Amino acid sequence: MDTNDQQVYACKRISETTGMDSEWILLRDTVSGDAPTEWTKVRCGWTAEALRIQFHCEDKHMVSDYSERDEPLYNQDVVEVFIDEDGSGTQYIELEVSPRNVVFDARITNDGSGSVGIDTEWDIEGLHTEVSEVQPGQRMYDIRIPANTFSKPLEAGLRWRVNFYRIDERQDGIREYQAWQPTGLVNFHKPQRFGTLVLI
Repeated sequence: MDTNDQQVYACKRISETTGMDSEWILLRDTVSGDAPTEWTKVRCGWTAEALRIQFHCEDKHMVSDYSERDEPLYNQDVVEVFIDEDGSGTQYIELEVSPRNVVFDARITNDGSGSVGIDTEWDIEGLHTEVSEVQPGQRMYDIRIPANTFSKPLEAGLRWRVNFYRIDERQDGIREYQAWQPTGLVNFHKPQRFGTLVLI
């Protein structure tokens, strides 16, 4: 896997009483790396029971009509996280949440040639998501992925290849594609461009 120029995110252990104090990271345009029209911040924390992810999004124009799990949420506004546990780039989890708190979750197989298999029959058992408008024009996505989703227990030192994304349609109809680690094109299935998440 090509890790050149890839960043490492330190995901702190948290408690449910104190909440998260991990660093926020900003998403950028996935092609150019420039700042998008509307900002998106992401942070993560973990306990022995779950991985928690928060997206804080500026969102003054919402496009979100889907209502059923595993509908093609990526055709409208959505936030996404890809998690590659073994770092091979050939198998990883894709999780999406829409502004209406509809979920798309799938296991992905990627042969590296552009062929991507999407298994939507698989669901994350015990997944909890919540979307709230924290103030006008801003939304918070709160995601809890149970520890038993992963092949190894959640503990300090665990390292995964991950990327965080957002698709956002502007009022003029132009869709913007954002990423923590830009892929260089409008395609999020580029595991060689994923960053690294480390539990600390």
